Amino acid sequence: MSDTAKKRALRVYRRRQAKRGTAPSDATGEPPTKGNILAALRRSPLVGADLDLTRSCEAGRKVAL
Repeated sequence: MSDTAKKRALRVYRRRQAKRGTAPSDATGEPPTKGNILAALRRSPLVGADLDLTRSCEAGRKVAL
């Protein structure tokens, strides 16, 4: 594979990653921004899924401190 083909493949890969939102900030040339983790959590498919995450409290269960 020639250097030109490698560079083109890398550009295509980085562009796809940027579209998905998984590219590191240095690959896109943009400075890091605040709120990326919160924005990713808001895009999660589990938002609004109304999951019951309560844990049972049974006798004999030890609480780790």
